[in-house]
Amino acid sequence: MKKVNIALVRLLQFLVMVLFVFIVIVYFGALLLLPLDAVALLIKLLGAIGLHGFIGALVAVPVVGYLCLIVYKTPGLCKMVIDTGIDLVNTGFVRVKAFDEILVAVKA
Repeated sequence: MKKVNIALVRLLQFLVMVLFVFIVIVYFGALLLLPLDAVALLIKLLGAIGLHGFIGALVAVPVVGYLCLIVYKTPGLCKMVIDTGIDLVNTGFVRVKAFDEILVAVKA
């Protein structure tokens, strides 16, 4: 029965690790995809008012680049966003390591 409990704890530890890895990948992936999505939406918007897609892209890319520059120059905003992601990583690491104490208790 002890081996079943150890295997169950290891399985849950693995699932928690996979969950936190997924959350961190989604968080940082969203940070990368938001500007690209804004460009795509602006191109569609400019296409809806009659501009060709190429011309819309020539207008949308600098506009989104300028918005990203404003976000970058906002004091503390980029650091806060990155620190939030790092906190997610640290929280996941702590939660995965917490299973080691449970594993010691199960083995005893």
